[in-house]
Amino acid sequence: MDSQDPASSGASTNRDITIVGAGIIGLTCALSLSRQGWRVRVLDKQAPGMGASYGNAGHMATEQVFPIADASILMRLPKMLMDPTGPLRLDWRHFPKALPWFARLLWNLRSTPYQSSVAGLRALNEPSLAAWRRLLDAINGRHLMKEDGSFLVYEEERSRETINALQSRMASQQVTSEYWQGDAIRDKAPQLSERIQGGLFFPETAHVVNPWQVTDALTQAAKAHGVTFQQDEVVSGDVDAQGVSLRMANSPTVRTGKVLVACGAHSAALTTALTGINVPLDTERGYHLMLPRERGRLPVAITSLERRFIMTPMDDGLRLAGTVEFAGLHRPPNMDRAWKLQRLSQGLFKDDLDIADASPWMGFRPSLPDSLPIIDSAKDGKVLLAFGHHHLGLTQAAVTAELIANLAIQGDSSVPSAPHTALDLSSYRLHRFAA
Repeated sequence: MDSQDPASSGASTNRDITIVGAGIIGLTCALSLSRQGWRVRVLDKQAPGMGASYGNAGHMATEQVFPIADASILMRLPKMLMDPTGPLRLDWRHFPKALPWFARLLWNLRSTPYQSSVAGLRALNEPSLAAWRRLLDAINGRHLMKEDGSFLVYEEERSRETINALQSRMASQQVTSEYWQGDAIRDKAPQLSERIQGGLFFPETAHVVNPWQVTDALTQAAKAHGVTFQQDEVVSGDVDAQGVSLRMANSPTVRTGKVLVACGAHSAALTTALTGINVPLDTERGYHLMLPRERGRLPVAITSLERRFIMTPMDDGLRLAGTVEFAGLHRPPNMDRAWKLQRLSQGLFKDDLDIADASPWMGFRPSLPDSLPIIDSAKDGKVLLAFGHHHLGLTQAAVTAELIANLAIQGDSSVPSAPHTALDLSSYRLHRFAA
């Protein structure tokens, strides 16, 4: 470390914020905070953007305002335990550890907490694209996001009733959707097969051209604003009257005025060390299969209702994603889950996808049992928290960064607030998990 760095020299750390996590949440927050005038350092054991953010589906899923599970999960539980390549998988070895989390999830399916989760998701999703426009415009990166909408398609006639019911539920939450017949969808995406009966078009969604390009653009912009990056693992931390100490795996302890915990599925232990609150955080292990020979196959992201996966066009190919596995942070990946995505695609196109040079991937998506992230400050503002966005991390990253920027300056009138972030944060508070 530079000997003049105030975080290592013992100088005042009142204007320092250290962010733990260099994924999409940490990077958007780093840029927003540095633009406010904070001295920002980002710590991560991986290079920026190389965790879960690297492999996300690339879909800005503003339409997804409902929690990650409903009451039908009880009926699906036996199959989740038995089918190692099913769309929703619970590894039996992880089941004892996951049981308290699933118990909380089921408790949150009661009417009042469920509706609270829907309201919380909708409140973050509605301003999310506008926040992304502001952020990307600030770094001349609007070309990285395509606002062309997306489809949810179905193949079986009996699924029409499900589609109609879903459209009605979404309309009740002011989510815009349009029903399209199969022929109209094929006019938009000519390579789709005749099996497609119809589907919903969501005009107020978007996708990114490449998730890593987005994180790299944010990293370079953050560096231009003075943000420093250190590749090392934070093993623990504590808070005192002067600020926060973060103990590192391979380097000296970092002293900082404030810390932002934004390390996704790895956030629980550090949050407990800093705040004393145990957070029921689990991980949805997500898989994708990247097909570099399939550039131009689709014009927009398309999700299959029956097959339960998404296909997103990117500059470097077609990304198939969407499978969920609960197996914790330490089990090795089951890459057959990624390859099954190609098998799921068979029949959706007039000609099968080209899998030459395809590459599988697995990453950890941080999930809380009420499907809402934690966006909060604790310990008199010394500890900021932004994690638990499950499969909506990309969607909600820019608006989360604006919220965190405002939380960071609470009580400090010398720093300007971030724009357009007048949200009630009560649904995202840490203390909803306090004993």
